[in-house]
Amino acid sequence: MAEEKMEKNGLAAENSSTCAAMPLIGDRAPAFRSMTTMGKCNFPEDYKGKWVVFFSHPADFTPVCTTEFIALARRAEEFRAINTELLGLSIDSLHSHLAWAESIEHIDLDGKGKVEIPFPIVADISMKVAKQYGMLQTVASTQTVRAVFIIDPDSIIRAILFYPMSTGRNIDEIKRILLSLQKHDAENISTPADWNPGSDVVLPAPLTLEIAKGRLEDPDENLKKYSWYLTMKKES
Repeated sequence: MAEEKMEKNGLAAENSSTCAAMPLIGDRAPAFRSMTTMGKCNFPEDYKGKWVVFFSHPADFTPVCTTEFIALARRAEEFRAINTELLGLSIDSLHSHLAWAESIEHIDLDGKGKVEIPFPIVADISMKVAKQYGMLQTVASTQTVRAVFIIDPDSIIRAILFYPMSTGRNIDEIKRILLSLQKHDAENISTPADWNPGSDVVLPAPLTLEIAKGRLEDPDENLKKYSWYLTMKKES
């Protein structure tokens, strides 16, 4: 039993040293300097004033990752239109990244046309950045999981998504989260389950009895009053 306990403690210590604690929602995005496929990157300083979708990949030349790169490349202008930049990472060398990006340009996925990769890919062969962001979650592999960090113009982490290596990301959902966060910041509202742009939004819960009563008595026809704590508003 003593030997088994020592072995478990040793594994726990190995895990803690290999798998760094990830930053949390509301934390400032960890800073780093790195080379990318588009030159030097000083993050997040180079992205001040913009939203960023920072996403990791298990490795270059992997099939699921390749489909994601193509999907993101096709929609990069949609993200730029909402003041958002894309930034990729995997634990491979810069030369490997360049070769992978070049190879993707020859793939016509689903017959929708070939693409060029219009966003930088961070070279992180030392795994320093991956550890800063908690992208390494198992000692069984040095590959990063599929992580997505949505970072706001003040360099604050606003949303975190993690996908297993076998599951490709949903680009619509990433954009939906961005639009929800931007709407919240602009209008001080929240978005309900399955929200999409144009759908009803949720007003903040009342913090006083007076506000709660006033909301229930509000004659505004754009309000949907389900309870004193749940009021939704029609989008105009």
